[in-house]
Amino acid sequence: MASIRRPALAAAALAAVLAVTATACGPTDDNASDPAAATAGQGGGENDLALPDDLNSRLKELGLDLDKWRNGDWKNWKKDDWLREANEFINPVIDDLWKPDRMKDADVPEKTVPTDVAGEQGVTDPTPDPVQAQRVDTPYHRNAAPVGKVFFDGPEGSMVCSGTVVKDPANPGRSNMVWTAGHCVHAGQKGGWYRNIVFVPSYNDNEVPAEQIANTPREQVAPYGIWWSDWASTSQEWISRGAQEGGAGAPYDYAVLHVKPEEGSGKSLEETVGAALPVAFETPSVQDIRSMGAWGYPAAPPFDGVRMFSCVDAPGRLSLFQDQPTMYRIGCTMTGGSSGGGWFASVNNETALVSNTSIGPVTGGWLAGPQLGAGAKAVFDSVSRKFAS
Repeated sequence: MASIRRPALAAAALAAVLAVTATACGPTDDNASDPAAATAGQGGGENDLALPDDLNSRLKELGLDLDKWRNGDWKNWKKDDWLREANEFINPVIDDLWKPDRMKDADVPEKTVPTDVAGEQGVTDPTPDPVQAQRVDTPYHRNAAPVGKVFFDGPEGSMVCSGTVVKDPANPGRSNMVWTAGHCVHAGQKGGWYRNIVFVPSYNDNEVPAEQIANTPREQVAPYGIWWSDWASTSQEWISRGAQEGGAGAPYDYAVLHVKPEEGSGKSLEETVGAALPVAFETPSVQDIRSMGAWGYPAAPPFDGVRMFSCVDAPGRLSLFQDQPTMYRIGCTMTGGSSGGGWFASVNNETALVSNTSIGPVTGGWLAGPQLGAGAKAVFDSVSRKFAS
């Protein structure tokens, strides 16, 4: 099957639709630097009215002491103590942990496949031509308000991915849900849940140069605040099969975060950034999608992780394993750090999230993301139901 190239107008139209969708009810310049705020969650300080009564007891059941955890015990990555099961996610807020210099120094998680992916398993279309990643216009809160960066800690240190604010059917207009990749929250078959997971919407909104980030006030780097994940869910397939190399578990490499602000109360994440995108679980075929766009913050060379980019292309199919679902694939030169970033397309005349960046060759040139079917919807619905009240 011949590789399908997108019409030039399709790329421009998709980017324009994302911008319009994101800014239709977005924040004004007057409140762009206000600290983000929301209700719900686990782990905050004395003013956290939504702190679950049983947080300390839950931690102790898992052999953890909240005070010790915040004072550095989270750095213990002994395999026997690394929580990995679906119901063991714990992520207490640690005030002021994520400062501009720490965010800048966060590395990219390894999640790659060989450059020469075999095409004889399942259905795989020819490798797409590379599509040059395009810088997103600033300020990001006007042009891609749902997009941000996900920061977290693993055994090797601080790491970074991308994420997208998505609509929550249980809380219309007040979503606190973020879509990202499974490998941005959980290490897969050989590890467990990562720690200190946060989402920073419109990170570096006005594109401060990389060499100045460390000395830039946090309210400029994180204009809508630091949002801590008080719950995360990924597929059981990623937990049991996922690996950092070779593409294992990639067709199930998706995750949903529920978040709360490090500071403040009142507004939800969706209200704070002014936008959220619906998630489409219809898994539209590549023949039905004229163009599909990936947004994110690539951080591996030649990128520096402080700027938002996007790629738009006509999708093809990639099948890594005969017994696992086929993935979407597009040409794109974005690198590590863009993992978890949303893929957007027009579904039923509405811009929706249809996938997320999961894998790509180290040398760049293309990206692949999972098709979001019944399994992804089950993960999404579990988080929505958990915070429905």
